Amino acid sequence: MTGTTRSDRRPADGSPVARVCVDLPLAHLDRPFDYLVPAALDEAAVPGTRVKVRFAGQLVDGWLLERTDDSGHTGRLAYLEKVVSPEPVLAPEVARLARAVADRYAGSLADVLRLAVPPRHARVEKEPHEPPPPGEPPAAPDPAGWRDYPAGPAYLRALTDWRAPRAVWSALPGEDWAARYAEAVAATVAGGRGALVVVADNRDLDRLDAAVAAALGPGRHVCLSAALGPARRYRAFLAARRGDVPVVIGTRAAMFAPVGRLGLVAIWDDGDDLHAEPRAPYPHAREVLLTRAQLAEAGALVGGYARTAEAQLLLETGWAREVTADRATLRARTPAIAPTGDDPQLARDPAAATARLPSLAWTAARDALRADLPVLVQVPRRGYLPAVSCADCRTPARCPTCAGPLALPSATGAPACRWCGRVAAAYACPECGGRRLRAAVTGARRTAEELGRAFPGVPVRTSGREEVLTGVPGGAGLAIATPGAEPPAEGGYGAVLLLDSWALLTRADLRAGEEALRRWLAAAALARPAGAGGRVVVVADGALAPVQALLRWDAGWFAARELAERRELGFPPAVRMASVTGLPVAVADLLAEARLPDGAEVLGPVPADGERERMLVRVPRARAAALAGALHAAAGARSARKAADPVRLQVDPLTLF
Repeated sequence: MTGTTRSDRRPADGSPVARVCVDLPLAHLDRPFDYLVPAALDEAAVPGTRVKVRFAGQLVDGWLLERTDDSGHTGRLAYLEKVVSPEPVLAPEVARLARAVADRYAGSLADVLRLAVPPRHARVEKEPHEPPPPGEPPAAPDPAGWRDYPAGPAYLRALTDWRAPRAVWSALPGEDWAARYAEAVAATVAGGRGALVVVADNRDLDRLDAAVAAALGPGRHVCLSAALGPARRYRAFLAARRGDVPVVIGTRAAMFAPVGRLGLVAIWDDGDDLHAEPRAPYPHAREVLLTRAQLAEAGALVGGYARTAEAQLLLETGWAREVTADRATLRARTPAIAPTGDDPQLARDPAAATARLPSLAWTAARDALRADLPVLVQVPRRGYLPAVSCADCRTPARCPTCAGPLALPSATGAPACRWCGRVAAAYACPECGGRRLRAAVTGARRTAEELGRAFPGVPVRTSGREEVLTGVPGGAGLAIATPGAEPPAEGGYGAVLLLDSWALLTRADLRAGEEALRRWLAAAALARPAGAGGRVVVVADGALAPVQALLRWDAGWFAARELAERRELGFPPAVRMASVTGLPVAVADLLAEARLPDGAEVLGPVPADGERERMLVRVPRARAAALAGALHAAAGARSARKAADPVRLQVDPLTLF
């Protein structure tokens, strides 16, 4: 840490003015402030370094954004107090990106920079650093893995040729998506540029890490994830910032990673809600990466088994091109998929409309096990019985203390509240006085118990929040998994059963159908092709649009339909929408302060949580920047007059209701 004393200060000879972003979470301070650079700090105070400055009488952290010769400030300038570290951790292109993201999400630059640069780890900075010796770029990869997609090989060639191809990729069932992404990364590096890939969770990151290492060899990429711990994460960040590696892969924490000569940004499964940052200003990794592609004139790849309405909008506006397989290839790779709720099935099995495991699903599991093949059962709810009701009158069982839902943790356990955790051993129904409970919702562990009894002698494994399996053997066995925790099976599953579809389809969420299809496709993609005996049974009505998309394996059709409906109803991404959440008086105050653009619609209020309420503001996409600017300015006006009650601003939040 480098500092000066007040008595020996004089301005630096060259570019003596430093523009600093002070690290204060106040909207009215969201602008650079000018400080003088003392001559003693001239060498250390380079753009991108962390500094300490005096602000309102306090010593605060800040980021040195740039140095200039003059200041627009007519008063006396204060001096920088300290340069915390001479390491320029904030790259200029990341600073520009952070400003663009802050403007996009009605946030402040300081908030975005906290997300962009991990906390300093002094010991790691002091470690000896030897730049890697320059080496020849790897050869362009063999595009054989992309030949199932007619536009795939051309996409790789464009990456190698320093062009900026932008694609929305629909992966085939059983596709080794990590290998395909690694080939896209290798094609970019072969052309002399860098790449950045973001995935949803650490399980996907481990898979991608192995694929990229195999494609590039050792020492050419780093992984960035909050799960690495402070030292390892900061070490990987510095390797990228110093230009030691051309490729960064990671979870949401990597979306701002510094990558030199950026040629490709890619995201896998952009519909996963883990890509949405829960901290202000709540950016989504997909939007950050697409902004990076625009600013850096880089290629982009948005891939998944499913397709979001946002990805469909990229295609319909011409910003990206579609990369899909032809129908003949798709038919050869897809398992046989059947619903249990269509008319022919109901005629054969009238109980299929209400049974949790209709005969079609039971038969598919039995046949796969007899063929010595594994079976995957997807259950939307974890736990044993996550919701119970009175066995006599069917009234939902609720906690006598907080009115939260009661759940049974095991076959012999007492009911306990899912909200406050209190045990209700002496529960009696307030409606009829009954003391017996029945299952209202069945969880993964209860499902495993029931199927274990139905198929005695067959190994039963569970994969979920407590333990996520990385894989299962290829022989006969049952894998019971919650969505997102499905383990791949050696050689693929003989049968995949998608149970309790109502739990996904009936959620009060704009994206319920899209999310249900995404989870179903991810599980069904683990099945063998139909020609190798693979079957998928979805316990749902075959007439529903998400089920139709699953049966046809046509995520593009469903995404186009979903986008058209949202355009007609005025929901994102067809429009830009912001939510304003807080106490009613605070929400009303902010909206009264905001100079909303012409055509803005204010919807609500609706209850949020506790005493808070939520208002929604909707504008056409052409006025998105004006809306974000108006809301940020209103938040700045409130913070300048020290309004007591906070208001949460979110632009295009994942959850609207």
